[in-house]
Amino acid sequence: MAAAGMKRKHIGVHLGTAGGCWTAVNRAVEAGANTFQIFSSSPRQWRAADVKPEDAKKMHDLRKELAIGPVSIHASYLINLCSQTGSVRENSISAFRCEVERALALGAEYLVLHPGSWKGLTREEGLRLAAQSIEKAIDGLPWQGRDFKILIENTAGAEFSLGGSLEQVAELVERLQMCAPVGVCLDTCHMHVAGYDIVTSTGYEETMSLVGASIGTETVRLWHCNDAKASQGSKLDRHEHIGEGTIGAEAFRRLLHDSRFAHCAFIAETPVDAPGDEARNVTVLRTLAAR
Repeated sequence: MAAAGMKRKHIGVHLGTAGGCWTAVNRAVEAGANTFQIFSSSPRQWRAADVKPEDAKKMHDLRKELAIGPVSIHASYLINLCSQTGSVRENSISAFRCEVERALALGAEYLVLHPGSWKGLTREEGLRLAAQSIEKAIDGLPWQGRDFKILIENTAGAEFSLGGSLEQVAELVERLQMCAPVGVCLDTCHMHVAGYDIVTSTGYEETMSLVGASIGTETVRLWHCNDAKASQGSKLDRHEHIGEGTIGAEAFRRLLHDSRFAHCAFIAETPVDAPGDEARNVTVLRTLAAR
């Protein structure tokens, strides 16, 4: 593992969008970030309004003026593209298509997706349905030639949750490569509670070697930087402030200095317990990156 060099890293945080999606650009600057993530609509509702052209233009102009990017959008938590229930799967396909449309309209580079739960099916059936559903959702959309990727996110390893292992993420990406603009988002909390060791120096190197061998480090475009409230292998997805959980600051320092991920953006999805918490976590990440 070598230092990533002097190039400025893309470090940011998940932000709210009260007043319009474009307002997140100014919030990012206020938090000391040069990249950010948002929801393009309520993450717990199926239906959402289309992006207003004037909002998209404001976001584009502000991002250009303030040199902010890449921008990531996190897809709705309701989406389950490998559900055994046909109606849920069809609603998910429709909702995900709308997510892609909004991401393209806003000029976002990334759309992060939890693939869903294959409960009631086999793992193979879940992988097949997820790939088919994503392909159906994006059919005919103008993503070709755009700086845009759907990022499959690893999950916390709960039973039946697709993406709980690096191998599952790799298999889904492989199935999608010929039909979709696809990459990977890795979440540090999810990885830790799924059982991967990123805390010890030896464990970190073994885990990142697994990332390279299964997914490919170049396929990883975004890291969700979240400390964890729960222990390694617990399967409990509970995010904590950077350096204050069971992962600890040193693991994030290693990650931020890992040349294999120098091309990535690093975005915190840490709790907002008090005003200024977004800026506080961005500052911690920036400080670790500078050491």
